[in-house]
Amino acid sequence: MKAFRDKVRDIVRKIPKGKTMTYKEVAEKAGNPKAARAVGAIMRTNYDPSIPCHRVIASDGTMRGYNRGGVARKQELLFEEGAR
Repeated sequence: MKAFRDKVRDIVRKIPKGKTMTYKEVAEKAGNPKAARAVGAIMRTNYDPSIPCHRVIASDGTMRGYNRGGVARKQELLFEEGAR
């Protein structure tokens, strides 16, 4: 059976450019709807460039931390990809 961490990474890897998912949506899709904080922890420790963790946002639409340049960089990347 695939570990939750691996499921989260696979889901986030498939988020298309210009699109976002919330931490809660990723957790639900990975099979644990109450694990939004765990998704955040996984994204916080992700340095694999093939996993676009900047595309994961809070349920209220706000940006949370981004380990590769902070919130401003996360917003910049999403804007460049056409996200609104």
